[in-house]
Amino acid sequence: MSGADPEYVAELFAGYGPVTVRCMFSGAGVFADGLMIALVVDGVIFLKNDETLVPQFEREGLAPFSYKTKEGRRTLMSYWRMPERLYDDPDELAVWARQSMAAAQRSGTRTKRPRFKSRSKSRSKSRSKSVRTTKSAKPARKRRSRVAR
Repeated sequence: MSGADPEYVAELFAGYGPVTVRCMFSGAGVFADGLMIALVVDGVIFLKNDETLVPQFEREGLAPFSYKTKEGRRTLMSYWRMPERLYDDPDELAVWARQSMAAAQRSGTRTKRPRFKSRSKSRSKSRSKSVRTTKSAKPARKRRSRVAR
């Protein structure tokens, strides 16, 4: 993770409750109960946001997360920079983190995805047969190389 230690980030959120910090792309995501409540990029924390919380972030003079692309800049309105004072105030950070969790719940996007995509019946039957055959097959023996004498 670029710019911030996952253990440090988890410790910051300790007043909120248990979180998991997962490295992703050029930063990390902060997850609670399977929902991403914060984004960490270059050591800066951006909290999950929605239209109900935007005025609170704007009053603080904060900006949404943005990054450069080949075509210009892209802004994600769903993550806004965390106020600097929250790095030193775990109780207030817990309040903001609860609001971010509520925003994540309202958005309804879970991070846990099914391991396998659903398939049509005909395809799943043929796949299951090949899997059974493969699993029961004995491992191939190494062939001895013949040396010309």
